Amino acid sequence: QVQLVESGGGSVQSGGSLRLSCAVYGYLTATYCMGWFRQAPGKEREGVAAINSSGRTSYADSVTGRFTISQNNAKTTLSLQMNSLKPEDTAEYYCAADHRYCSDPSNKLPMSGYFTYWGQGTQVTVSS
Repeated sequence: QVQLVESGGGSVQSGGSLRLSCAVYGYLTATYCMGWFRQAPGKEREGVAAINSSGRTSYADSVTGRFTISQNNAKTTLSLQMNSLKPEDTAEYYCAADHRYCSDPSNKLPMSGYFTYWGQGTQVTVSS
């Protein structure tokens, strides 16, 4: 069983930065996939960024160049550095993980249905 606990959300003005963290409790297999998703009120959950056990990353077009996904060497913490935040980035952000490896030739983000484990979410609010 894997448990994910997000932290680091908050309120920031447009152009500001936030860093989200996701603590991983339990055992992930040597090959795995982890990602960040977000859901704004009245909208569907959408993928933001993903990283696999090889360190390969993928991003949504809307955040490319502004957000960076990373993990620590012990693979116990997943992070999302968010810079140049915009009001449209306002959403509940979720960390997700799965024991299966993710790798798409076109570097597309895995869909939310791919992931087995989810955190409880952390709110990010960006004001203009």
